[in-house]
Amino acid sequence: MNHTYTGKVMWSHLDANMHMRHSAYADFAAQARIEILDEMGLNMKVFQKLHIGPILFREETTYLREVGVNETITITTELAKARKDGSRWTIRHEMFKEDGVKAAVIVVEGAWIDVLKRKLATLPEELANHFMHITHSADFVEMA
Repeated sequence: MNHTYTGKVMWSHLDANMHMRHSAYADFAAQARIEILDEMGLNMKVFQKLHIGPILFREETTYLREVGVNETITITTELAKARKDGSRWTIRHEMFKEDGVKAAVIVVEGAWIDVLKRKLATLPEELANHFMHITHSADFVEMA
C-alpha cells in the first residue's frame, strides 16, 4: 500500500527560531502512520475492540532542511523491517518540502501491545496481512 500524507505547518508547530520544532516532525509522522493504518482497517475502534495498539520502542529523526510556517509538507511511509507476522516492525518516513527537497527522515521501531495485559501481542492474521502490505522500502529486511 502506497501512502503519502500532506499537511500544512502551523504557527503552533514553530519553535523560538521560527522553524518547525523537533517534536512537530514526530507528530506529523505519527499522523501519517495513523492514516495509513486507518486506510487498511486498523482504526481506533478496531484497536479498542481487540485491546491492541501500536507501541514505539525507538524513534529517530534526521533533520536535513528547515521547515517554516505555512509550508505544505508531504510525508511518505514505508515498511523498512518487519517480522513475517507483522508483530515487530520498523517504519521509515521521509518528509518533503513543497519544492520536493527532503527535509527529514523519521524512523520508528515498534510492535503491538495488548493494552489490558500490558504485554506485547500480535495482530489477528487478516489484519497482520493488511499491515504487511504497507509499501516496502527498497532496502526492506525481513526480521527473524
